[in-house]
Amino acid sequence: MKKVEVFKLNNGKIPLQDWLDSVKDKPTKARILERIKRLSSGNLGDYKKLDFELSELRLQFGAGYRIYFSEIDNIIVLLISGGDKSTQTKDIQKAKEYLTIYKESNK
Repeated sequence: MKKVEVFKLNNGKIPLQDWLDSVKDKPTKARILERIKRLSSGNLGDYKKLDFELSELRLQFGAGYRIYFSEIDNIIVLLISGGDKSTQTKDIQKAKEYLTIYKESNK
């Protein structure tokens, strides 16, 4: 079992939740949530390491959805943010910023 944490900004906003709220199609949102749920059992499924710290879960349906995360001490999966293929470059940059904020506040 892995502990799954969701990144929260100091102002209380949760970028992943904001992104999930923007997904209007209920069956698509349900599939995304099911994928997130499987993470706690250690089942990452289709994912890609983007660099030393950041990875993306690749969801092979809809608009090519992505969920960005980092494994901390191989125990915690930190869900940082999400997006789709059309905004991937911008989403990766934002996920890196969020990861930096997380690390700074958890020293």
